[in-house]
Amino acid sequence: MELQTLAHLSDLHLGRSPESDRAASEIAISLLRGGIDHVVVTGDITHRGREIEHQRFLELFSPLLQQGRLTVVPGNHDRMGDDIGPRIMSERVQVHSARGLHLIGIDSTGPHNRFLLAAHGEICERVLSDIEQALATAPAGHLVAILLHHHPIPLPAEGLHEKISESFGWPYAAELRLGASLIEHSLGRCDLILHGHRHVPSALRLQADLRSLQIFNAGSTSALRSCRVFTHRAGKLFAEPYWFEIHSRDKRVADRSHAATGTEG
Repeated sequence: MELQTLAHLSDLHLGRSPESDRAASEIAISLLRGGIDHVVVTGDITHRGREIEHQRFLELFSPLLQQGRLTVVPGNHDRMGDDIGPRIMSERVQVHSARGLHLIGIDSTGPHNRFLLAAHGEICERVLSDIEQALATAPAGHLVAILLHHHPIPLPAEGLHEKISESFGWPYAAELRLGASLIEHSLGRCDLILHGHRHVPSALRLQADLRSLQIFNAGSTSALRSCRVFTHRAGKLFAEPYWFEIHSRDKRVADRSHAATGTEG
């Protein structure tokens, strides 16, 4: 079997500014031209959860969507405004099958996310049970990845608003309450947990017997103008992920390989 590629995007925030919209457009074009096999977007595709922002995303990424090469989960910003979250995912846990991939999408958002200062994620024991079942159905020879928006592990606060929230003990900037349980359920049965929410990318590797679990925060793809790409074959990751970079002036794509271990700035 030939090598396959999986790109991880997050926090595009369409509608935030002309710059972010232009970056999202160039990202979509570059991924198509780069021949990426599958793309996942871990939430905050819109900035205010407006239907017009959602339609813009669908327009930009329609070729990937129509070819079955795109998987999306909602983020807290997608629950604002017109609340497009339920249109992105109709169930809290959904399995997406693609060539060589077993993708488990989790909706970590909730109705409380309609307010910007209640941006924290939320999963429950029933969601964990559904994840257990989804992991159990993973076919042999497939890379297994869990996709969600909110971070399951503590990450440094970003910006004054998150630091204030953290100092008062508010949940706004905190990791998922059951994030540790999610990781415990995934160890030895899953290869990747991919998320967003925090705009600074990070990575963590956990070892469990012969199968390691890696947790990656994509950061804000539209701000970074780059995304990680994983290569895999027969259910195994091949080497380290590399950064796929978008160049706006001539829309050429250059990829710069480097290890993605430890926290990145």
